[in-house]
This record gives sequence, C-alpha cells and structure tokens, in this order.
Amino acid sequence: MGLDRFGKGAEMRLMDLEEKAEAFHAGSALNRIEAPETLSSVPAGPSPLTIYAAPLFAVADALDPLWARLKDAEVVGPGHLAPDEWLPGARSVLSYFLPYSAQVRRANRGKGEAATEWIYAQWEGAKFNAALEAFLVETFRAAGAGAVGPMLDPRYRTADLRCNWSERHAAFIAGLGAFGLSHALITPLGAAGRFGSVITDARLDPTPRAYPVRNESCATCGICIGRCPCRAISASGKDHRACLAYEDETLARYSPRYGCGKCMTGVPCEGLVPRPCHGR
Repeated sequence: MGLDRFGKGAEMRLMDLEEKAEAFHAGSALNRIEAPETLSSVPAGPSPLTIYAAPLFAVADALDPLWARLKDAEVVGPGHLAPDEWLPGARSVLSYFLPYSAQVRRANRGKGEAATEWIYAQWEGAKFNAALEAFLVETFRAAGAGAVGPMLDPRYRTADLRCNWSERHAAFIAGLGAFGLSHALITPLGAAGRFGSVITDARLDPTPRAYPVRNESCATCGICIGRCPCRAISASGKDHRACLAYEDETLARYSPRYGCGKCMTGVPCEGLVPRPCHGR
C-alpha cells in the first residue's frame, strides 16, 4: 500500500517511508562531493566522496513518557519541547541515523586534526541531512498528514549548549541506540554519523527499545578519552564547552567548514555496537 492512500491521523508503514528515503539518498547529488580540496590533509580516497551510507530509521510514540524526562535540567533542560508542542496532535516521531561512509570514517582514524574528508562531511553533510528531513516532511504532507521537522522549523533554538529539540535524545527514545562515554549515540551502525527526525500526526508503529539503559551500548573501553585532541572526555563524561571551543578553532581555520569527530572514529563503536569490556 502506497503513502498516497493515507491521510491525517491514519496508519503509515515505516517500510514505505524507508523506501522513499533510500531512493532520495541514492539519487541526491548533495550526498556526494565531486572533488574535495585539500584542507587539513590530502584526501586519501577516490572522487567523488560519498558522505553517508544508507540511513537507519526508527519510530517513537509521541506520547512516550520519556519525552517529559528531557525537560529535566540534568538531561536536556526545561526549554526542550515535547513532540506535541511542536505539532499539536502529534502521534509519532520518525528518527533516523545517517552513518558516515567508510571512506569518511577511515580517513579520520589517524591522530591529530580531523581529516579533510571529515571536515567536508560535517558541512556538506549537514546540507544533505536538512534536505532529507525536508523531503520526509513533504512526503508526510503529500499523503495528507501533518509533519514538522524541528531542525528546519523557525522555532528551533540553541542557547548555552542546550537546544529545544535534541536529535540524539529523540533517537534514543525511538530505539536507535544508547549513549557512550563521549555522549555520542551508538546505533547498530555505530556512532559516526548524524541524526534527524520528523514529528507527525500520522500513526507509525513504535520501534521496540532494545537499549532501555541510557549507556547500555558503551563498552566503557575509554579509547575515546585518548582520541580527544582537546581532552574534553574523561571517565566521568564529556566537557561540551571544551569540545565546542576546539571545533570553533577548526572553524577559524577552515570556515565555513569545521569538525573533529576523533571520539567517533578509530574507536570500537565507530561502525557497530561494541562488545562489553571485561574486568571493568
């Protein structure tokens, strides 16, 4: 059954949305960089550079009680908006993970500055992510459903390192993965990538949460601690201000591009959920 059969508040199938999103991913020129110029390093792979591998999707119930927990100061903060605050009558949140391609991840495994491929993937990859989210919003609306992409909405705000919609926490509630020591969300396809989401009043079957514990996916190996060039990660967590300050330094060098990603590459959780470490 195609999406053209559905209307506001009706049932939709995740499979239909995945097929349309995968076709968009495969055909979009925004997911390819024809000839990246040398920035921090000489590009190692062939051109064009593919930014993302195929996306991974999951669905959260818009009325899941965990949304209220995100308003806690120790989680995201009181300014975080629940799905029905973005879209009255919201029923589902479609969350997705865009894993960086093997070429991007491989290039960034070395020490020192972020690789040229990673820096391009951060900036140009954000444009593809926004385009995919807009495509999904229009797909819902064309089927007669209401939909909002928080990242694209003029109400989206970030202040004092806190935003009013956290893509990583939305992905956790949708069952895409659990958090690691670096505060990256580790999905079945690893942590190296980006997240997006769409809130809709259409009904999608929620994805079972395979990771009920916040940090269940982390092997606690500590490798990301040594990988961080600004020492923002420790056994007790991550200093987000130090991380942002370091990325600002890369922005000053490569504006408008920037990036690091060392805690998400060259680590066991780069492209999968790692096995737990023994003798912690």
